[in-house]
Amino acid sequence: MKRNAVIDMTHGPLLGKILLFSLPLMASNILQLLFNAADIVVVGRFAGSASLAAVSSTVSVINLFTQLLIGLSVGVNVVIARYLGLGGHGKEISRTLHTAILVAMAGGVVLGAIGILSAGWVLDLTAVPDDVRPLALLYMRIYFIGTPFSMVYNYGAAALRAAGDTRRPLFFLMISGMVNVVLNLVSVIIFHMDVMGVALATIISQAVSAVLVLLCLSQTLGELHFSWGSLCLDKPRLLEMAHVGIPAGVQSCLFSLSNVVIQGAVNSYGSVIIAAVGAASSIEGFIYIAMNSFHQAAQTFISQNLGAAKYDRITRVLRICVLSTLVIGISLSALTVLLAHPLIGIYNSDPAVIQAGAERLYLVASVYVIFGVADVFVGAIRGYGVPIVPVIINLLGTCAFRLAWIAWLDTSRYGVEWVYASYPISWVLILVALVPFWFHLRHRERRQLAAVPEAEG
Repeated sequence: MKRNAVIDMTHGPLLGKILLFSLPLMASNILQLLFNAADIVVVGRFAGSASLAAVSSTVSVINLFTQLLIGLSVGVNVVIARYLGLGGHGKEISRTLHTAILVAMAGGVVLGAIGILSAGWVLDLTAVPDDVRPLALLYMRIYFIGTPFSMVYNYGAAALRAAGDTRRPLFFLMISGMVNVVLNLVSVIIFHMDVMGVALATIISQAVSAVLVLLCLSQTLGELHFSWGSLCLDKPRLLEMAHVGIPAGVQSCLFSLSNVVIQGAVNSYGSVIIAAVGAASSIEGFIYIAMNSFHQAAQTFISQNLGAAKYDRITRVLRICVLSTLVIGISLSALTVLLAHPLIGIYNSDPAVIQAGAERLYLVASVYVIFGVADVFVGAIRGYGVPIVPVIINLLGTCAFRLAWIAWLDTSRYGVEWVYASYPISWVLILVALVPFWFHLRHRERRQLAAVPEAEG
């Protein structure tokens, strides 16, 4: 790999390196959201509220299907980062990479087929209104065709990030995102293809990003060099990735499952609220994804330093990532609340949708930083090699709580703001559980080092 693309995470000052890692990643994630939001903006502005509601109603369902496989990319990142920290494990890194790409391809095909076949049943389960169901069904079925491309990009980018390379994935997203935006505009405005056009634009842009990341890896020197002839299914490496990745994917699925249930409750309030929530959720995604770059920084830096036995750097990594998340999260939340109406207006010009979307931002976006900080602790714990506990905490604090909340809530009597309230309450619950567990991990490590002082050597 090119030396200027690599960050030495185990030596020297941390703040500059964490920012060098996080800021390109943040830009990549924001660009990805911008290009994904282009689907919603284009259909909302040029095809109408029904089309906006159709696309919005599928987001949580699509995430539920895709998060388990995408979660495995966390395993790719952590395992490769750990081997890089240990040094001298080029063969294991190469086999991890090629196993990951094969899993992405095969898993993407299987997942796409399941998504296409079950789309109608899932939309019925989430009570998507009849006036938007045909468009939502069409969008979902086309979208799932592109699942293998999305998986390949995510796994390949995870491997690059493990070595600290967040700049080239940013470049790939810029190219694929511009393709997506251009095709969105052409297909909807010129050819009047409605949701079919934006779905096709999405899968074409995903294919572009997958090709670019594979080309990058094929031209990379060293352990992260990709070759089609080296594709393999290495069982030990797969189990290592699964040890971290499956719990991460399950956790993401739990979030998505609870969001599907919440989407079902939102759907009962009609197409205006569905469209408003779709727009507001897209805006909130920018706040989350900006903070999430420090989650990934904590995960990768801690994993490498753990592999290199640089235990004294781990606390400093977490401290920098938490403080950075607070600064970014509070700033973006304040800006979002201040500009709530014009931001929703970008997605849809209907005054009712704008007002309903702004009300959602006041209640949810304003406190999103709580989730951002909790997310950093999740990344730190995963990077520390403890993947199961965050899943259990999220199962209880997020999934179980939200399911119970929605089961209790009578949407015919209570306003939609009661649905929104489930978000910040669940974030506080998981943060309150994660922080003590992190300090327990660190205390256990100090006890072990005190008992075996030579371990530092």
